[in-house]
Amino acid sequence: MTMPTRTLGTTGSQVSALGLGCMGMSALYGEADRAESLATLHAALEAGVTLLDTGDFYGMGHNELLIGEALRTAPAARREQALVSVKFGALRDPDGGWSGYDGRPAAVKNFAAYSLQRLGVDHIDVYRIARLDPDVPIEETVGAIAELVEKGYVRHIGLSEVGAGTIRRAAATAAISDLQIEYSLLSRGIEDEILPTTRELGIGITAYGVLSRGLISGHFTADRQLAPGDFRAMSPRFQGDNLRHNLNLVEALRKIAEQKGVTVAQIAIAWVLSRGADIVPLVGARRRDRLTEALGALDVTLDAADLAAIEEAVPAGAAAGARYPAAQLAHVER
Repeated sequence: MTMPTRTLGTTGSQVSALGLGCMGMSALYGEADRAESLATLHAALEAGVTLLDTGDFYGMGHNELLIGEALRTAPAARREQALVSVKFGALRDPDGGWSGYDGRPAAVKNFAAYSLQRLGVDHIDVYRIARLDPDVPIEETVGAIAELVEKGYVRHIGLSEVGAGTIRRAAATAAISDLQIEYSLLSRGIEDEILPTTRELGIGITAYGVLSRGLISGHFTADRQLAPGDFRAMSPRFQGDNLRHNLNLVEALRKIAEQKGVTVAQIAIAWVLSRGADIVPLVGARRRDRLTEALGALDVTLDAADLAAIEEAVPAGAAAGARYPAAQLAHVER
C-alpha cells in the first residue's frame, strides 16, 4: 500500500494521511514496552507514516527521547521524510502533577531549545502550545514561535485545543499551519464553529482521540482493569453508566463494521478521514498490531449509505460523559 498524503493547511507541506500520536508510549495509559514502542515507530515510518506527534511534557521528556532514538536508528530515507509535531507549555512537577501552562515568549524559546536537543534534530516541523496560557495573549506566544521560524528552528506554527476567536487572533499574527484538537465520532464539538473557522482561514486539522482513547476501538470491555496511572480511570466516559452507554454505541458501530468486513477501529478512523482532506487523524498505536489495524482504515471507503448508518448508530452528541475530567476541561478553550 502506498501511503496517501494530505496537505498541512495552506503551507503546501505534504504529510501522510494518518499520523502517529506517540503520547501513550510514555505517559497516561499505563506502562509501555520500550522495545515495542521503538519497533512501532520504525514500522510506522516504514509504512510511510511521516507525521509523528509528541509533547515535551509526555513522560517529562521521555517521549521526545524515544522519538529521537527511533529517528536516529531508522534508515536515512525514512528519517528524512519524518515530520515531528511538538506541543509545549505544560508545567509538571516531580510527582507527575500538572501546574498550568506557560506561553511567555522566553519560555517558548526555552522549551524549544530542550526539545531540539532531546529529539536530536536541527528544527521542529510543527510547534504549538498545548493549551492556551490564560495569562499570556496568544499573539505573544505565536509571535515567539514566529521568531523561531525566522531563525530556522521551527518550520510551521500550530495551535492546540483553542476556540474560533483565538484561532483568528493567532492567524492575524502569523501563518498557522494547523490546529490539533480532539475529533471523533464521540467528540464532534469542533463542527459548529471551529471547523468552519479553520476552513475559512486555510488551517488544517490534526485530529487526536479518533478512537476516543480506545473507547471506540472495539477492544475495550466493561470489565477491563486499567493499569495504575492510566488516564482513563479518571475519564468520565469510562465510568459506570457512562461506560455502559458508550460501549452500547460501540456495539451498534460494530454491526456496521462487520457488514463491511472491517474492524470497529478501522471504521471509526475511516469516518474521521471522510470528514475532509484537511483533516489528518492521529492514531495512538503503541504496538505494531494496533498500528497495522489502524493503517487498514486507509483501504476503507465509506459511501453515503455507510455514513448515514454510522450517523444513526452514533449521532452527534451521543456520548455519555465529558471527554476530560472537570479540572482538565477548565484548560480547554471553546
